[in-house]
Amino acid sequence: MCSHYEAPESDRLLAGFGVTPETQLPLDLWPLYQGPFIRMRSEAQCDDQTPRLEAIMGQFGLLPFWAKDRKFGRHSYNCRSETGNTKPTFKSAWKKNQKCIIPVAAFFEPDWRSGKSISTRITRTDGGVMAVAGLWERWKEPTGEIIHSYTMLTINADSHPFMKAFHKPSDEKRSIVILPNGLIEDWLDSTVEQTMSFMQPYPPDRLVVDNRSK
Repeated sequence: MCSHYEAPESDRLLAGFGVTPETQLPLDLWPLYQGPFIRMRSEAQCDDQTPRLEAIMGQFGLLPFWAKDRKFGRHSYNCRSETGNTKPTFKSAWKKNQKCIIPVAAFFEPDWRSGKSISTRITRTDGGVMAVAGLWERWKEPTGEIIHSYTMLTINADSHPFMKAFHKPSDEKRSIVILPNGLIEDWLDSTVEQTMSFMQPYPPDRLVVDNRSK
């Protein structure tokens, strides 16, 4: 499960998605950090001059409306797609079809094959930005401030030729859901009933271990 990743710089977001947040915070992200996510604008917001997509900043770690404080996000940065529609933390965002894309330049997973955990940096083979499928939510601070947040959707990776190498040998292997570039708007436009059809493994030959692992 992914708890550490790198967001792309603003110029890469613009090149890949046509939008970027107004502010750019640190690119090295962990749960509770602020990072960019991309969602579809409502029809009322769209016109000939306004792009369909918008990029906003939110907390990495989804906050359901009933969360008591932002620290809840330490446990909600990933959502198991198999149970997302029933788990109390995620079911509201799932049923409201609040889909998003989390742009990822690289993500980190622990490689235990040597007998100890080695944090490993993973990128696309071509160096492109990964479009990770996610859910977003809005949450109100006690002060009244609205906080956006997001979570990455995951699938089983026990048989994935690349992702099965990560996490402890005794643990279930999991992978974030990386969408092909051609399916980004299809994902954001899809219905609740179509959600699980996008929960597919990314081709293993399109992922590579980067030597700049931390």
